[in-house]
Amino acid sequence: MSFQYIVHLANYSDGVLYLLAILFLVELAVIFDRAWFMRSALRKGRSIILKLSQIAKLDSNTLEDLMKEAQGQPEEQIIAAAYRHMDLVHHYGSARGEAFDNRLDEAIFMTTPFLDKRLWILDTTVTLAPLLGLFGTILGMFHAFSILAAPGHAPTQVTGGVADALIATASGLFIAMVGLITFNAFNNAIDKTIQQLESIKILLINRLDSAPNKS
Repeated sequence: MSFQYIVHLANYSDGVLYLLAILFLVELAVIFDRAWFMRSALRKGRSIILKLSQIAKLDSNTLEDLMKEAQGQPEEQIIAAAYRHMDLVHHYGSARGEAFDNRLDEAIFMTTPFLDKRLWILDTTVTLAPLLGLFGTILGMFHAFSILAAPGHAPTQVTGGVADALIATASGLFIAMVGLITFNAFNNAIDKTIQQLESIKILLINRLDSAPNKS
């Protein structure tokens, strides 16, 4: 497929293929950005869960180290909340209680909006791309059937024009399929990340509850 033919297809759809190309580039940018973030978040979450499970008692120094390790990741907020609430351990000798539980839940609640950041673009692409493709095909059909009005037209010109017009629909469907697959994959990764945050919450409560009283 030559570059001239691609330009011909784009012009045949009255420029709709150019819009689809831009939409596809935006989609790919979001996919690569979110894939890198989700991969880092899941790996860091597994690492922190493993380290917490191997610790019998938590202190402020350990929490500070974990907070530095989780910097820029979803786990940072919940570990920071535990670090700020460490005074409960010092004053009461126990980190259990509704107040501490609520602080960790609040940290998880404040983190979740960042997990699906920019995923609305993929959701929009799944709906918009097929519609744009269909619109481009309709415009291409106008060009194809306008040949019938010209004297001495060949049937192959009409059928060839219809085939060219259908490229826009095929492109839109392809973009939508890529967006749908990755959108569902990211939602699954978000569920796993939230599950990891809940696991970290339980581990923090149990390890801080067994911390020594320093009052």
